[in-house]
Amino acid sequence: MMDVRITLFDDNPIRRDGVKLLLDNSDGFVCAGIFEDCSNIIQDIIQTEPDVVLMDIDMPGINGIEAMKIIKENFPDLPVMMQTVFDHDEKVFQSILAGATGYMLKKTPPAKLLEAIKELYDGGAPMTPEIAIKVLKFFRNKEEQKIRTEKLLSEKEKEILSALVDGMSYKMIADKLHISYHTVNFHIRNIYKKLHVHSVSEAVAKAIKENIV
Repeated sequence: MMDVRITLFDDNPIRRDGVKLLLDNSDGFVCAGIFEDCSNIIQDIIQTEPDVVLMDIDMPGINGIEAMKIIKENFPDLPVMMQTVFDHDEKVFQSILAGATGYMLKKTPPAKLLEAIKELYDGGAPMTPEIAIKVLKFFRNKEEQKIRTEKLLSEKEKEILSALVDGMSYKMIADKLHISYHTVNFHIRNIYKKLHVHSVSEAVAKAIKENIV
């Protein structure tokens, strides 16, 4: 079996040297390259041909999340594991939305890190338990919020909101639902109040973001 090739991007020299030492002294792994920043990330990946990328989230210049987006645009099938010292909620979700396949804290013991790299290489999505809990909680809250909003809107309001998402004007909605223009206006004012928005574009954005309709 061929060794798993890993390329590391991290601005901490001690961390870089430590990970390189770990990889080069572990059976089945090889450090393909280490870089202190992501200023030449496309070229660095082309040259080192990694199977897996380890990406530090906090770096000067192009940070890990921005680098993640560049990787996904240019190497969509390349698995990337984000690594950070802190499990900041916002950065975790930004990383996952940008396309990160795994997410581990830097305090992860060496044996666990190797295990996670192998899991990532085999098609898994390893996460430090603290991160996994935050992700599950985030999506559970999103689903609960969606259910609350759905219950808040009447069937007619949901129908009108769906029409707004489809780009229909008040007059088109009135014609489609066989109600007056003023009735449409009345329902839309109620939708604004219930969704805490002030315009059609805000209502549409919220409907799409929270998957209400």
